[in-house]
Amino acid sequence: MGLNSLALLQWGSEEQKERFLVPQARGEKIACFGLTEPGAGSDVAAMVSTAKRDGDIYIINGEKMWISLATKADHGLIVARTDPDAADPHDGLSAFMVELNRDGVTSGDIHGKLGVRAGSTGWIAFQDVEIPAENRIGEEGEGFKIAMSSLDNGRYTVAAGATGLIRASLEASIKYAQERKAFRREIGKFQLVQQKIAHMIQSYEAAKLLYLRAGWMKNQGIRNTRESSLAKWFATDASFEAASEAIQIHGAYGYSDEYDVERFLRNAKGAIIYEGTSEIHQLIQAGYALEYRDDVPLRCELPAFDVEIWQKEQ
Repeated sequence: MGLNSLALLQWGSEEQKERFLVPQARGEKIACFGLTEPGAGSDVAAMVSTAKRDGDIYIINGEKMWISLATKADHGLIVARTDPDAADPHDGLSAFMVELNRDGVTSGDIHGKLGVRAGSTGWIAFQDVEIPAENRIGEEGEGFKIAMSSLDNGRYTVAAGATGLIRASLEASIKYAQERKAFRREIGKFQLVQQKIAHMIQSYEAAKLLYLRAGWMKNQGIRNTRESSLAKWFATDASFEAASEAIQIHGAYGYSDEYDVERFLRNAKGAIIYEGTSEIHQLIQAGYALEYRDDVPLRCELPAFDVEIWQKEQ
């Protein structure tokens, strides 16, 4: 929802916010975000879905893959190519709000996932789907910027979730280390087990600080692409390592579903891939260090979050 809702908050017109965002905020409608395609994941410029203008409508064709809530959502923020001849393929993309009950829209669930099995993941196909031009978010050609600002929001929530997974691995490991005995004493008395737990503590505290910094910047209306990317990269890699070490501490029991740690590992691997792989985030961080100029802003930013106003409204 955050990928969709916060993008609408940043980029949508007042009419679009009233039509799409308000029902989402009330819990009356469910939304999804459609960027990834069967042949376009990390390489967004490889997108082949199209949205052709025909008077007052756009006609959308293509397929989106690995979409959360694909079969549950009422509408989706869909990115498609409006200018196939753009010199830079990134400049030929535009974003649209699409009601998923329209003629020509089909969807299905993806089964057999390694982890995140409680989450709904699927595909959405568009065949000559007609939507009004007023459903376009922002201007033509701004789709890539809109998608990237959406990912800033999604990466923040993934970082927070991965930090929670580190904590869950840590708490499970501490509990087990205090109960399980080997060689006539609790395994938590052994230095190698203590070392694993200490590393989890280190990772948890660092990941928490990284995502909280990104969250503070969001509340101040400050662009946080670099900070959210770094938080997501560090927290997801650290969560996988923490879950792996938690299984090691649990021994053979950790390899079974009798304890939660095997599920932690499967879920942690998913977070390393979605919302930008760890390799993509390494490139982002290197790009900021070597090439990026902070004086090139996005079209607009999130408004500053005023805690006092929020408290009064409650």
